[in-house]
Amino acid sequence: MNKTSRRTALKSIGTLVAGAGIARNAWATEDQATSYLEEYTGLPLPVGRPLTAIVIGAGNRGNVYAGYALNFPEEFKIVGVAEPVPFKNERFAKAHNIPDENRFKTWEDVFKRPKFADAVIITTPDNLHYGPAMAAIPLGYDMILEKVVAQSWKECSDILKSARKFKTIVAVCHVLRYTAYFRKLKEICDSGVLGEILSVQHLEPVEHIHMSHSFVRGPWRNSKESNPMILSKSCHDTDILRWLINRPATRVSSFGHLSFFRKENAPPDSPLRCSQGCPAEKDCPYSALKIYLKNKIYLGHLNLDKGTDEEILDRLNTTRYGICVFKQDNDVVDHQISNFEFEGGTTASFSMEAMTHYGGRRTKIMGTRGHLTGDENELEYCEFPTGKITKWSMRDVPVTSGHGGGDYGLVHDFVRASLNKDPGMLTSTIQASMESHLMGFMAEKSRLENGKPMEIKLT
Repeated sequence: MNKTSRRTALKSIGTLVAGAGIARNAWATEDQATSYLEEYTGLPLPVGRPLTAIVIGAGNRGNVYAGYALNFPEEFKIVGVAEPVPFKNERFAKAHNIPDENRFKTWEDVFKRPKFADAVIITTPDNLHYGPAMAAIPLGYDMILEKVVAQSWKECSDILKSARKFKTIVAVCHVLRYTAYFRKLKEICDSGVLGEILSVQHLEPVEHIHMSHSFVRGPWRNSKESNPMILSKSCHDTDILRWLINRPATRVSSFGHLSFFRKENAPPDSPLRCSQGCPAEKDCPYSALKIYLKNKIYLGHLNLDKGTDEEILDRLNTTRYGICVFKQDNDVVDHQISNFEFEGGTTASFSMEAMTHYGGRRTKIMGTRGHLTGDENELEYCEFPTGKITKWSMRDVPVTSGHGGGDYGLVHDFVRASLNKDPGMLTSTIQASMESHLMGFMAEKSRLENGKPMEIKLT
């Protein structure tokens, strides 16, 4: 890549690829920021070739992370894929020029071969994380592992122990750590302008249609098939709380319920499927006909080949995405509050709420010297000694990948960590992510035991 094209690419990624926890000054000029990024990203890769990887699970997340290779081929190359859906396998292989011998139906098939890449990217469903992770690590593959790490604390611990034993780098996809917004939030907390952090209020508004798609109809609707909501959706949030407060969590008490998306709340005389003449369909915000056929949103999980109306309607008539939201086999909560205590007495309240019309996490941080509020778009903090109010906005930060740029930010840092054999170039190694997972597992245990306080202790 020549200097002109590199400059253009770096401008588009902006602060999201700033490495190893070094955040861009929010008030720097574009030229200053670009110059810095060229100096950092322009360093030659230590082996003179791109990092190679195999993608296990060529769905939405697999394609997102692999997209970095299409934008930065001199840094990252996808050389294999395992995907059971034929058209997805074919489409992915064509996009990355993967030879037939490196195309597999299942993850088991990948590991019947001798090691033929530097890394694997595991983006299978939650219940298929443990198997490929435990197979890949002993063979020497470094790894990008989609969150949640696994379905139980024991399985998470097994993966950690194996990574330590074989000295492999496992990056957990806590992609919020790699966004400009959360890096700026972390920078402010670490700068001392807020003084000692005493308490945090954190809200995750899931947005009601997102909830109905992903956690009522979708892959994360049932905790036995995936994980409890506090993990499948909100392990991002427990991770951010632990990262910002920068102290171990010691106790948690949690309350939450599945109150609305239940069979007893189904409209009278409603059929199983929205397409079967439901009398309430016209006024129902969760109508599958509106969401998928009319508005054509959240289509990624419908396994569409051509994406025609006929194909969408066929999926609504044959898959769970066409079933009424009140007649599913879902069991994850639609609202939950968890109160955490951290070492030193800092407290944090975290609320996950399905019933909102908006997304974007809201955070308030109360310190001894200042107060901060943020909504994933803007940050504002007040310094008590002077009364000075400072504002920071995402408006001036180019974003070209999902999760506010965190998807590509993660891959960028992983490439450098793996090629340099330096896990310190990542902020979300499995070692760093374990405690926030434990926070989630213990919060769910508390919820199931009527809010009984639970100790959080790494063993």
